Order: sequence, then C-alpha cells, then structure tokens
Amino acid sequence: MTDRKPMQLRLPPDLKDWIKDQAESNGRSQNSEVVQVIRAAKVRSEQTAA
Repeated sequence: MTDRKPMQLRLPPDLKDWIKDQAESNGRSQNSEVVQVIRAAKVRSEQTAA
C-alpha cells in the first residue's frame, strides 16, 4: 500500500491491551492487527449487505 494515510486512533485501555495481545499472538504489529480487524469487519458488513 503506497497510498497510506496516517490516522490517530484513541482506544480505551482494555481495547488497546486486546489489540496488543492479539498482535503478539498473530506475529503482527499493533497497526497491522488493527488493519486486519477492520478488514474482517468490512468483509462481514459487505456480506450482510449482499
């Protein structure tokens, strides 16, 4: 992705901890984990809309 745009994201502590734990479990950075979670939600949303 060459057209990445920075985005500041404020998370409640429990979600920040969850993202950190998930990222470590999946061998990803926290940023990559957030991207994966959002992509998965997007796919679910598109499937529901279809």
